[in-house]
Amino acid sequence: MISVLILTRNEQRDLPDCLSSVSWSDDIHVFDSHSTDNTVEIANAAGAHIHTRTFDDYATHRNAALTTIPFKHTWVFILDADERPTPELSREMQQLSLAAPDQTAAFRVRRRDFLLNTWLKHAQISPFYIRLVRPAHARYTRAINEVLEIDGPVAELSYPLDHYPFSKGIARWIEKHNLYSTMEAELIVRNQGLQNPSLITALRDPDFHTRRLHQKAIFYRLPGRPLLKWLYMVFLRGAILDGSAGLTYATLQAFYEYLIVLKTKELRSGGA
Repeated sequence: MISVLILTRNEQRDLPDCLSSVSWSDDIHVFDSHSTDNTVEIANAAGAHIHTRTFDDYATHRNAALTTIPFKHTWVFILDADERPTPELSREMQQLSLAAPDQTAAFRVRRRDFLLNTWLKHAQISPFYIRLVRPAHARYTRAINEVLEIDGPVAELSYPLDHYPFSKGIARWIEKHNLYSTMEAELIVRNQGLQNPSLITALRDPDFHTRRLHQKAIFYRLPGRPLLKWLYMVFLRGAILDGSAGLTYATLQAFYEYLIVLKTKELRSGGA
């Protein structure tokens, strides 16, 4: 069997469907950041184990969950409340985790992001994520847009994990990314990003998260980033092929990038 870890903060809208999608597990843990809605009650009603911790940053918070929770099983499936494993993925994880060699430390899954009931097949930025892990071999780094580092070989899963980042509406997405952009700008100003990015690593490293870390570090040094990001997503990645949803998503991502640019300038100038 597999243990399940779900991180929450006011997730009463998404949590019921998330819990239902992993009802096959007999060891579900909800790691909550002092929700003020019915999140905890929903988790309790589903028979999940509840753990509470004050949120500080994404890497530290996720590491605390992996290191302090007494998981029942060797393998842990990590979820956000707006994600759902497909039935095929659930079966595949259970089968492959049982047959995995001892040296296998984690499994990588392909995620499908949805907007306006449309799969952002071309527009989505991050299609590959490590989500099934042996906790002792997993560690998060970076306070925002955290990176999961794995000590050991990573195997691949075939079936998708579905993600609904707009389930709470566009306004909530903008609110969330307003916070993210502040954290990104603070990291840039404090020089906590990658200091010596490699173009070769950014293009060729076999691990998606390592490539992304180097890509972002290089990207932050370019002028006109918001426009470049929009053009890259729409024409090079093919967001235009996803129709209205793809163009909307590319525009939102460019807006997010512009917020980072503005807030970085504001912090470096000493305020508004």
